[in-house]
Amino acid sequence: MAIYHLEAKMVSRKAGRSAVAAAAYLSCSRMLNEYDGVQHDYTRKQGLGWRQVFLPATAPAEWQDRETLWNAVEETETAKDSRLAREFVAALPIELSREEQIQLLQDFIKEQFVADGMCADAAIHDPYPPGHNPHAHILLTVRPLDEKGKWQYKTEKEYLCVKDGEERGFTAAEFKQVQADGWEKQYQYKVGKKKVYMAPSAAQAQGYERVSKYPKSTKFGRQNPITERWNSDEQLVLWRAAWADVANRHLERTGHEERIDHRSHAERGLLERPTVHEGVVARAMEKKGIISDRCELNRQIKADNALLRELRGRVKKLAQAVKNTLPAIAKAMERLRSNMLIFKYQLLHIGNGKQAIRKSLNECREDMAKYTALVDKISKKSKERKAALDEKQATPVIHVLKHRDLAKRITELTEDLEELRSEKAMQLRQLRYPEDATAEVFKKQIHTLEDGLKKIEASEAKYAAELDDALKQYAELQKEAEDFDPVELHDARLAIRSEYELRATQRVQEAYGDKYDRTRMSDSKRSVSALLGEDAEERSVTEKLRMLQQKQKRKQQQIKKPKHKDWER
Repeated sequence: MAIYHLEAKMVSRKAGRSAVAAAAYLSCSRMLNEYDGVQHDYTRKQGLGWRQVFLPATAPAEWQDRETLWNAVEETETAKDSRLAREFVAALPIELSREEQIQLLQDFIKEQFVADGMCADAAIHDPYPPGHNPHAHILLTVRPLDEKGKWQYKTEKEYLCVKDGEERGFTAAEFKQVQADGWEKQYQYKVGKKKVYMAPSAAQAQGYERVSKYPKSTKFGRQNPITERWNSDEQLVLWRAAWADVANRHLERTGHEERIDHRSHAERGLLERPTVHEGVVARAMEKKGIISDRCELNRQIKADNALLRELRGRVKKLAQAVKNTLPAIAKAMERLRSNMLIFKYQLLHIGNGKQAIRKSLNECREDMAKYTALVDKISKKSKERKAALDEKQATPVIHVLKHRDLAKRITELTEDLEELRSEKAMQLRQLRYPEDATAEVFKKQIHTLEDGLKKIEASEAKYAAELDDALKQYAELQKEAEDFDPVELHDARLAIRSEYELRATQRVQEAYGDKYDRTRMSDSKRSVSALLGEDAEERSVTEKLRMLQQKQKRKQQQIKKPKHKDWER
């Protein structure tokens, strides 16, 4: 089933990552990071399905080699906490073939990223078992390129200048243009025991001493308008919507009915029904296609109980209404039989729901085991990374080789952690859980399912007891009917059976609405017929009817046979 999952994150040095390591992991290759001299080898990683580098028209042709591309990124970003790349992890529709998934990914990258001036490095990972969780990694550059294929700035120094009491920010180029209009930069001057930013003309007039050569500026400078747009929340929403649009377009083109939607349930106007045992867990089960389980029981339990109370009253009044006449006995037996049809239908319905709940319970336990294993791996990797960081910090700087080995190990652990966290987020997304969900959510779901199973088993026992009681009353009616001719009773019952079966069917349809199952009703009729031994009864009646016909035939033959003294005459 196609699901929507598009996770966005940054690759930054502050988090201990590098663009070269991320690209090596993405492409399952070996790459040398010239920035820190660490070689990253992921050639033994399994599950690579496809990889490709995408470049805009202005990018240098040599960047088609991903190692050259990402080392160029590392070289440009000099700060120790630089943002190096933007990464997307997207779930691919399993309905599409590998070629169709590649075409989907290529269209999305070219339309949304390359056309906007980004360099992109993409790959498809399909870990074991193949086809179970195909997903794409997309690594994007965060600096725009100019017309000559050179990196543009991310941010530019912005000076806070003053004129006639008004303060405004200007870049260096802008300040040169407005300086002649009377705008001045501000510097720190010592005013008593304080340091105050002032314009040089005002400070010199009052004889203040300048204490810093650096002019006043904004904290982060002025962002490049292109990078500012790329970093905005609004752009992320557009990218998320674009992924859904492109995926749906390809699903429709290949003849699949499945669709994905990037919007939340609230945005789509879907109102969840507040039933007793429903919530995120139950809705997740229904999203998986398991509809007729505990949720079905919750929707139908009131109708079932109302129907049960009605049938109980009818059964109790049945014995009192029976009189020692053949038509009354026939009607009583057919009413009881129609009630048994309803009881059997309910038992089959509940049995189907019980089976579905057990299946969901097993799936939930498997999901919890998988989630717990992922959490354990993340915890183990995090401890290893922390230990490596502590060891690197404690290692003297003169041990260059050890520093390099530790840096490589830290980067590998960081990439492994990112992949495990992505896998964990994707699993939670598939189950419609929030990204901050814990194992308690799975425990709560298992507990809820177990409670639902107990409840449905109690309902099953209740309806089974009602069916047994109806069978006992039917046996008593059979004893009372022994004084009547079995053939006449059988014919009387068959004459009214279709009417009573129709009434039973209508009552079930009213109770279950559009969930009514015609096949299940046919199974109920066959099951009740077997319980009542109607096949054997039919054979017995047929045999008695045959014997009666033979007796009447012999009698007629004896009447037509002439007497002996008539022959003498």
